[in-house]
Amino acid sequence: MTVWTLGLNHTTAPLDLRGRFAFALDQIAPTLQSLRSSFPSGRHPQVEAAIISTCNRTEIYCASEHIALDHTVGWLAESGGVAPALLRSHAYTLHDDEAARHVFRVASGLDSMVLGEAQILGQMKDAVRAAENVGALGTTLNQLFQRSFAVAKEVRTATEIGAHSISMAAAAVRLAGQLFEDLRKTRVLFVGAGEMIDLAVTHFAAKEPKSIAIANRTLERGEKLATRFGGEAMRLADLPARLAEFDIVVSCTASTLPIIGLGAVERALKARKHRPIFMVDLAVPRDIEPEVKALEDVYLYTVDDLAHVVQQGQANRQAAVAQAEVIIDAGVQSFMHWLGQRSTVPLIQQLNAQADEWRAAEMARARKLLAKGESVDAVLEAMSRGLTQKMMHGAMAELHSGDAASREQTAQTISRLFLRKER
Repeated sequence: MTVWTLGLNHTTAPLDLRGRFAFALDQIAPTLQSLRSSFPSGRHPQVEAAIISTCNRTEIYCASEHIALDHTVGWLAESGGVAPALLRSHAYTLHDDEAARHVFRVASGLDSMVLGEAQILGQMKDAVRAAENVGALGTTLNQLFQRSFAVAKEVRTATEIGAHSISMAAAAVRLAGQLFEDLRKTRVLFVGAGEMIDLAVTHFAAKEPKSIAIANRTLERGEKLATRFGGEAMRLADLPARLAEFDIVVSCTASTLPIIGLGAVERALKARKHRPIFMVDLAVPRDIEPEVKALEDVYLYTVDDLAHVVQQGQANRQAAVAQAEVIIDAGVQSFMHWLGQRSTVPLIQQLNAQADEWRAAEMARARKLLAKGESVDAVLEAMSRGLTQKMMHGAMAELHSGDAASREQTAQTISRLFLRKER
């Protein structure tokens, strides 16, 4: 069995290219079905697969008897509408121990834009659950991910990897504070109601802004989040008409197309008499048209723009990173040992089945002898000899076949298997 990974993230691919391969959680199931059905059934029956898709990465994990990286690259390139060569130039491909090390580092927050952040672990668990629900997660990938979760837990328990991490939401608050002298005088609009927006609202609410509003496609979900922070909820359709009211806009939805266009922002700036608007687009693909950034009174930041902010304090975490890598190395060795043992499972099953067949045959023979009146001692002697002969037959036949070199090798193997002394 072999495991392989194809991925692209914030360090290898620009934001717009990552957006082509972003999958919302409700898209994971049909996407996994499409991926698995694309493999040739003869060489790759029942390929295990999982997809992790976040604002910073899209990664495909597969397991099968034979590696199929080229096929996986071709499938993902086609799904994103790009040439395989372009995808390869911005992607990474890993297999076996390298794939295991990578997923352990991702789960532990070592491969995130925010070093040590914990949000990725929850996103990975959601992705694994989605793969399980569609029947795409077999024994091998299940072991890989469960071990990655265990390693991540040990890293967070035994090191201070997350002690100094700055979340994307906290970075947005920090940048907003540089533009506005007093955040308590600002009106903040959040677009979306998912986990990232929940985190952003929590951070901005701590600064006690003048007002908070949640715009969401589903009004009920927006109201639920707004109520927690004493804010108001509005329909997404009302956003263009009300955009001018807000000094700060933070957006993160699962939309495949921008929902805040250049024209809407231009009209809002005119109504605000060109008072500045601070905008944060945390979505992949983008929620806000990139042309908005060129407007004079708009300060637009994407997830990639926040990278230099969240990396501050990196030096303080290097000792923790070194400790975490030691834990991860141990986890990789343990998984590869398990994976290696998996190849012997069919042989072990066959040996057990053969032994059971021999045992059943000798038991049946013993019962017949007992029924004929044979003594118990004689029956036990016959049964033990029968079992011994069956077990030794193959080894003895091999010792008498082949040339001298092969017989010598066979003799060494048989000695190791049958002549081990008790210690």
